[in-house]
Amino acid sequence: MMFEIENVSPDRDLRVAIVAARFNRFIVDELLAGARDALARHEVNPNGCALLWVPGAFELPVMAERLAASGRFDAIVALGAVVRGGTPHFDYVAGECAAGLNRVALDHGLPVSFGVLTTDTVEQALERASTSEGNKGFDVTVTALEMAQTMRELDRRLADPSG
Repeated sequence: MMFEIENVSPDRDLRVAIVAARFNRFIVDELLAGARDALARHEVNPNGCALLWVPGAFELPVMAERLAASGRFDAIVALGAVVRGGTPHFDYVAGECAAGLNRVALDHGLPVSFGVLTTDTVEQALERASTSEGNKGFDVTVTALEMAQTMRELDRRLADPSG
């Protein structure tokens, strides 16, 4: 018989690491406020959570890798803001950050939520980090919680052959 897993509520004991970039901190602070709000609304125990700051978005993957390799976390949330400038630097930073975080997720089988804004202007980034427009830090943290809980449930179901 087929089993289905959908819309699971996260356990309070989920352990979540947030990695945040200091570059464009005035934007990232808003994303972080949204992430903290999501953890609080889902009553995730703060004692099982960690917040680590790195210089910029390019450094997010290496810290996410270290956290994933520790085996201590059920999910990682990466927060940052890369705003397009007049040079191709944006493309390299945004692309390598996304690819690196994706590789961490796949290599470790761990949810790594991409909360790195990649916008053309500071105004666009502020809109996506605001609470009035739907804070992306909140959104990606909820995604991380749902993925972590869904993976827990899948592991539980796969470990019990009777279903």
